[in-house]
Amino acid sequence: MITIIILTAILLLTAIWFLRRNAFGATPKGNHLEKIKNSPNYQNGAFQNLSPTPDLTDDATYYSVIQEFIFGKNERKKPIEEIPAIKTNLHNLEPEKDVLIWFGHSSYFIQLDGKKILVDPVLSATASPVKFTTKAFKGTSVYSADDIPAVDYLFITHDHWDHLDYKTVKKIKSKVGKVICGLGTGAHLERWGFSSDQIIEKDWNESFSPDKGFTVTTVPARHFSGRGLKRNQALWTSFALKTPSMNIFIGGDSGYDSHFAKAGQNLGPFDLAILENGQYDKSWKYIHMMPEEVIKAANDLKAIKLFPVHSSKFALANHDWDEPLTKISSLSQDTDLQTITPKIGEIIYLKKQQKFSNWWEFTT
Repeated sequence: MITIIILTAILLLTAIWFLRRNAFGATPKGNHLEKIKNSPNYQNGAFQNLSPTPDLTDDATYYSVIQEFIFGKNERKKPIEEIPAIKTNLHNLEPEKDVLIWFGHSSYFIQLDGKKILVDPVLSATASPVKFTTKAFKGTSVYSADDIPAVDYLFITHDHWDHLDYKTVKKIKSKVGKVICGLGTGAHLERWGFSSDQIIEKDWNESFSPDKGFTVTTVPARHFSGRGLKRNQALWTSFALKTPSMNIFIGGDSGYDSHFAKAGQNLGPFDLAILENGQYDKSWKYIHMMPEEVIKAANDLKAIKLFPVHSSKFALANHDWDEPLTKISSLSQDTDLQTITPKIGEIIYLKKQQKFSNWWEFTT
């Protein structure tokens, strides 16, 4: 009995130590918490979605989902070969060029109208607090924090590990002008050394101008947040970014709902909609869109071009690794949408017509 008590105490202390590491961030306190409590989207001690959003559908259970994810035998959930990628030098980009470079999953760099922008950079080889889990696919980790130039704006859509990477943001801290994020996320960043003057935290449906000619509006999403045991202490959000020459929808993780149509009506049309398409499952369709819903959301936003992200780097769902791109490419053929499907690191010219290869078809 004494041995069991000692072992239990050791495990408990180890768990407490593990969860208190810097990478887990911080819970909002003081003025941050007071601002959060004044939000109409914060109730009963947590942020809430606009519509009822259960984690799982009625016919799914946590047991069945975990069993399928851990013990399911899908040999194509991860590619066997290396993902093809291109290493574009971001430091040597011609400053007058308006371009976007994707790093895989939901991380990308934008240079537009004289500003450099970084979104949800995860440049570590894992999307988890435990190194040996959720490893990046072979060939996808071609960019590191050293490859990132000084950026004017760092957008963080929410605080999940596959969108807010502690190691990456720590390394690029000195290169960042302003961080733009939802309420609560700033607590993590301040713990990691960012100054309060750097951080612009906003609730849903707030607009501001970070520089002349640039307007950012936060748009609701249908998802959740959390880096540890306590969920929904930081807000998950998308952004409408209006620059002097373009209108871009920077989508975070989100299930389908009426907020896309409202954004399209109030803030659209959009020249480009960047929407998550990957890590979905019928069992959790309320928090991640299925491919046909991505097309619907893009049309709701009145988007001219669609860039599907949230795939091709991590296996966070049970579908084939290349299914998101295969399905979205097929579905978009029957629409007026121009779908952008670059390789990792390939330059996307934001104001030009481009054709992209079905690069995923040459990989198993």
